[in-house]
Amino acid sequence: MSVKKTTQFKQMLQSDRLEFLLEAHNGLSAKIVEESGHAGIWGSGLGISAALGVRDNNEASWTQVLEVVEFMSDATTIPLLLDADTGYGNFNNVCRLVKKLEQRNVAAVCLEDKLFPKTNSFLGEQQPLADMDEFCGKIKAAKDTQQDPDFCVVARVEAFIAGWGLNETLKRAEAYARSGADAVLIHSKISKPDQILAFMQAWNEPCPVVIVPTMYYVTPTSVFEEAKISMVIWANHLVRASISAMQDIAKKIYVERSLLTVEDAIVPVREVFRLQDAETLKNAEDAYLPSRQTEHGRAIVLAASKGADLGSLTDDKPKAMLPIQGKPLLQRLTDHFHAVEIHDILVVGGYKAETITISDVKVEVNADWEQTKELSSLYTAVDYLNRPVVVSYGDIVFKNYILRRLLNEPGDIVVSVDANVIRTHAQTRFTDFVRCSRRSDTDYFEESVQLLEMNPLLPSNQADGEWIGLVKFSAEGARRVQTALQELHGRDHFNTLRMNDLFEHLIRQGHEIRVVYTNGHWLDIDDLEILSEAMEF
Repeated sequence: MSVKKTTQFKQMLQSDRLEFLLEAHNGLSAKIVEESGHAGIWGSGLGISAALGVRDNNEASWTQVLEVVEFMSDATTIPLLLDADTGYGNFNNVCRLVKKLEQRNVAAVCLEDKLFPKTNSFLGEQQPLADMDEFCGKIKAAKDTQQDPDFCVVARVEAFIAGWGLNETLKRAEAYARSGADAVLIHSKISKPDQILAFMQAWNEPCPVVIVPTMYYVTPTSVFEEAKISMVIWANHLVRASISAMQDIAKKIYVERSLLTVEDAIVPVREVFRLQDAETLKNAEDAYLPSRQTEHGRAIVLAASKGADLGSLTDDKPKAMLPIQGKPLLQRLTDHFHAVEIHDILVVGGYKAETITISDVKVEVNADWEQTKELSSLYTAVDYLNRPVVVSYGDIVFKNYILRRLLNEPGDIVVSVDANVIRTHAQTRFTDFVRCSRRSDTDYFEESVQLLEMNPLLPSNQADGEWIGLVKFSAEGARRVQTALQELHGRDHFNTLRMNDLFEHLIRQGHEIRVVYTNGHWLDIDDLEILSEAMEF
C-alpha cells in the first residue's frame, strides 16, 4: 500500500537526515523532478508565475495557481509543497486554500509573513512584513481547517529579507512554531549562509527548519547538515534552465531558418510522449476500444561485409561492429530504430557473424557472403518482408532526422537520397548514383519526387543525388519486393546483383519509387579516411 503524500512529506520534515525539494512549475517539470530521484517537489510561486508569463506579484490568481498545482499533483507520486505566498488574502482565504489543496492531494503549504500582494524576496529592500499576530492567526486557521492530520504548514520568515536582524527573526519563528507551524522556513538573500547559521545556533525550538540557498549556493551541503537543518529547497532552477534552453534553440532556429542543427540537440518527440504517459492511453485503447489490426514496423540491416579497405580493424569483427565514438556502428543503427519505435530488428550477418552481439536484435547469416552481393543478403531475410519495413545498410551513420523524414513520407517504396553528389570519396567506391523526376531545390516539397534510375555508372555530373542506403517499404511495398526477389532469384547471375538492380527491376515493372532528399548529414564507412570522419560526426 502506497504511503500518502502528506505522510511522506511529514516524514521528510521529521527525518534525521537532510532532505531536498526541487522546484517545478507545471505537470511536465514535476514529473521530471520525480524521475530525477528527488523525494519532493517545491511548487514555486516564481516558477509558476514565470511559466504563466506574469510577474511574481500575485498577478496569477490563486485559482489559476491551484489549477497548475492540480496537474503537478496528478502527474506525480511524491509530495508537493506549494509556495502559496501570503495565502492570497486573510485567514479566511487561507482556510479555503487548505481545503482545496487537500482535495488535490497536495502534501503541504508554505505561507510567508509579508503583505498581499506579495513582492518577490529578491526585488528591492526593506519589504514590509505582516503583523506577527495576524500571521499567527493564518497559521492557526490553516491547522484548524486541515482534515488530514499529516498535512503540513510551513511558515516562511522574511525578517532577514526585510532587513531585520536575528532577534526579530527568532521572535517571529518562535511565535509561528507555537501557533502550530510544522516547520519554519528561514529566508536570506545574502551570498553567505551567515544569517542562517546564526539563526540555527540560537534556535531552541523542536520545530524543523527549511532553507532556500538560492543566493548562497556555493555553501557546501555538509554545512547545512552540520547545522541540523531539516530540508533544503532548490527553488527556481528548472524554470531557469528551461528559459536558457528555449532561448538558445529559438535563436538558433531564427538565425538558421532550419531545424537541421537543433534536432539532435533536443529530446525526440517520443520522450515527450513518454513523459505524457502515452503508453498507458494506448493500453487503455486496446482494453476499451473495439479491436483493430495494427501493423508494427520492423527493420532489416544488411551487415554481411568484412570491410576489406579498413585493414586490420576488421580482422576480428565485421565492419558493422566497428566502434564509432565508443559504440558499435550497428548499435548506433539500432538506437536510431528504437528512437522511432522500431524494435523488431533483423541483422543479416556474414563475416564473423558470431561477433554480432547487439542486444534485442535477431541475426540471420548469409553463409555465401564472400561470393554474393547485398541482394543475396536481403533474400536471406525474404520472409521478413511481410509487413512495413525499413532496410538499411549496416555501415552507415546518419542524423536521426533522416530516418524520421523517410518514415513520414507517404508511398509504398521510398528511398533516401543525398542531393549533394560532390563527395570526395565518390569516385573511389561503388556509388548508387540516381536520376530523379526533379532535382532537389527549395520548391520540391510541393510535389512528390520519383526515382527514375539508380546506376553506379551514371556520371556524377548527370546525377541528381546518391542513395544513402536507407529504404522504406509499406506492407504493399514489401510484398512487391518479395515478389521481385523471387523473380530475380531465378536468374543465373543473382549472386552478383546489388540493391540498385532491385530498384531498377521495380522501376521497369512500373512501380513508383519515391525519393526523400537530404543534403549530407550521413557517412558510408568504407575506408579509414571516412572512419576518421565518423569519429567527429
